[in-house]
Amino acid sequence: MLRSYLNNSKIHPAPLAVFRILFGSMMLIALIRFWVNGWIHTLYIEPEFHFKYYGFSWVTDFGNYTYLLYLICIIAALGIILGYRYRLSIFLFFLLFTYTELIDKTTYLNHYYFTSCIAFLLCFLPAAHYFSLDALKKKKTIEAIPSWMIDGIKLFLCIVYFYAGIAKINSDWLIEAQPLSIWLTSKYDIPLIGELLEYKWIHYTASWSGMLYDVFIPFFLLYPKTRKIAFLFVFLFHIMTKIFFPSIGMFPFIMIFGATIFFDVKWHKNILGHLHDLGVKLTQKFDFLKSKLTSKKTIVLFEPKKHVLPIFITFFFIQLLLPFRYFAYPGELFWNEQGYRFSWRVMLIEKKGYTTFKIKDSVSQRTFYVDNTDFLTPFQERQMSFQPDFILEYAHYLADHFENQGHQNIQVFTDSFVALNGRPSQQFIDPNTDLSKEIESFKHKKWVLPLEDEIYGL
Repeated sequence: MLRSYLNNSKIHPAPLAVFRILFGSMMLIALIRFWVNGWIHTLYIEPEFHFKYYGFSWVTDFGNYTYLLYLICIIAALGIILGYRYRLSIFLFFLLFTYTELIDKTTYLNHYYFTSCIAFLLCFLPAAHYFSLDALKKKKTIEAIPSWMIDGIKLFLCIVYFYAGIAKINSDWLIEAQPLSIWLTSKYDIPLIGELLEYKWIHYTASWSGMLYDVFIPFFLLYPKTRKIAFLFVFLFHIMTKIFFPSIGMFPFIMIFGATIFFDVKWHKNILGHLHDLGVKLTQKFDFLKSKLTSKKTIVLFEPKKHVLPIFITFFFIQLLLPFRYFAYPGELFWNEQGYRFSWRVMLIEKKGYTTFKIKDSVSQRTFYVDNTDFLTPFQERQMSFQPDFILEYAHYLADHFENQGHQNIQVFTDSFVALNGRPSQQFIDPNTDLSKEIESFKHKKWVLPLEDEIYGL
């Protein structure tokens, strides 16, 4: 049955073409927004030190040339929308977008990771073989592609939602309504509904609704009879998320437009029909363009390359298992964050930290404290203050910096206190551990003190 589905089940490529156009459009807007708001300079050029993902210390910033990377990404996004030199466009977009995100893990957000994953999948899909400038130029089009190519995108969206939902099945989210209680209470200035956000029952309603939405929305989107009402919930949920948390950026719109992939072929054909009519109207003064848009194209068979399906299977195998790697570590995940990133745990924790560093000469016993603002931007310092891998990397950076200045026998200790989801602040890092001697790895970080509480759930 599975073999028959993989080899014989076919579908019209219209949903993939619409998804390509919508994804490219969202990325174009997001990149321009990032540039206009000055975040390229703030996040990539201004800092003198960048926090690196483990194994990616070789990724360096390009200074002012980072603007060039974004410019190429913008051009690539246009190529994706138009389906022009698509293979080159999607590959450049995936490569450069992912590279810029690897420059500094301070900028990590789930939707950046989501974007890289979608771009990776699109690198192997025939998204420009239909309704694109590439197809127009070749005067060839396709009428059928393997169903698993579009179902693969649906599956990925389902994984993102479902994993985000089961991650919310924990005592902080459901029993304490945290961290939503903290966040919603601070939104009292929202017109009309601000006062309601002070009530505890609103916090519990939002917490339970958010969990139920994430867990069940994939199934309602997949089932044809509930698809329209499910999409309405997708729209309302993400619009409310954008209102309450405007700093979340383009993610709500990406998820709204991404969910259209679940609609049937007829819906997507109608969208492309409207776009085609618009294109004809826009080019009616240019006969050679209009003739190209209205000319008949040769329908050709599409056969995927043999390596594509194994790549998809490997990708989804990783996506299904990676979020559960935290089981390999003792202690509380929300506290030590070992296995937290890349697991679709969305908006589950509110952590505030205060971390200072003490440099000590192990021979003379002289000590002095570091002013973090001498080395980090405010955003970097805020993120560093409660994330163990950030603290360790920064400690090594400080040790190297002061050794280069002529200091000897350097040890690096920290006074670190963190509050998690409304709990009282407690000591986070063992103050007696010389962090300059600790090595970053996938091993358990024993120098992170245990949380003086327990969070039940997944």
